[in-house]
Amino acid sequence: MQLCCESINGSCIKSSWSISIRISMYVFMLGVILATVAGNLTVIISIAHFKQLHTPTNFLILSMATVDFLLGFFIMPYSMVRSVENCWYFGDVFCKIHTSVDIMLSTASIFHLSFISIDRYYAVCDPLRYKAKMNTCVVLIMIFISWIFPAMFGFGIVFFQLNMIGAEDTFYKLIYCVGGCFVFFNETVGVVASMVSFYIPGLVMLCIYGKIYTIAKRQASSITAVMSQMQIRFEVRHHISRNRERKAAKTLGTVVGVFLICWFPFFFCTAIDPFMNYRIPPILIDALVWFGYLNSTFNPMVYAYFYLWFRRALKIILFGKVFQQDSSRTQLYLE
Repeated sequence: MQLCCESINGSCIKSSWSISIRISMYVFMLGVILATVAGNLTVIISIAHFKQLHTPTNFLILSMATVDFLLGFFIMPYSMVRSVENCWYFGDVFCKIHTSVDIMLSTASIFHLSFISIDRYYAVCDPLRYKAKMNTCVVLIMIFISWIFPAMFGFGIVFFQLNMIGAEDTFYKLIYCVGGCFVFFNETVGVVASMVSFYIPGLVMLCIYGKIYTIAKRQASSITAVMSQMQIRFEVRHHISRNRERKAAKTLGTVVGVFLICWFPFFFCTAIDPFMNYRIPPILIDALVWFGYLNSTFNPMVYAYFYLWFRRALKIILFGKVFQQDSSRTQLYLE
């Protein structure tokens, strides 16, 4: 039995995985990290570079891709070492910073998705007033809220030790050991964190997308077929625009679905574990964290599957054409 800190009493015990299992875990997690970083970096470059993609919805997607990129670049590598070795080698202060940023970015993701669902609601259900309601100023306010509130929430919980109030004895008796870094919540904070970071925004998004689906379906069935040639041309153009908006809503609805599936097990366990006297095995909690991380890996894949503009932008970036003069004015899709 090996200890994380050999000369200190109460040290955490290193994982007993065999070398082959450790290598397999490192390979898998490194693959997830590289896919997350590369995929979201491509989204960031695409939307930032191509002028045609400078729309309110895409600015929100750009900000969310930045959240996922930071999660893959700054959080996952340290979590990988902790998961494989069962030890934390980076100090107590950085443990608090890592935990705070982890909570912040996870919460920021669902805040972005909530605001994106509002954007899609106006685009599909109230298109005549969409540009007036979802202008650049409004989107910037949404992005600001999506970053600042999760930052205050994540850092406040950890650095003010709100997650420890009333559960100190339980933490040091059942959870704590020297050389570890733990995500711990008391009963109150466990429920509040799950509600704020997942359940309430998730329920709101599901209701909004349910409304979008109902209205979009009604709109599709109301299109008339008898028009003059000029009217037909106008209607075709208008119909293409409507189809694009509905497709965007479907795509982002898929992103929401992936988010809910990936993060639900972790937040469910986070809410009930304190009431079970922390009987859920730490290895299961750690596995559920990585299942949640996969959401940040899947998002660019969803864009690549649904969005033609993303596939075209990816091709331009991979072949280095992004460095050509006026490449930012490339038409990635028909207006």
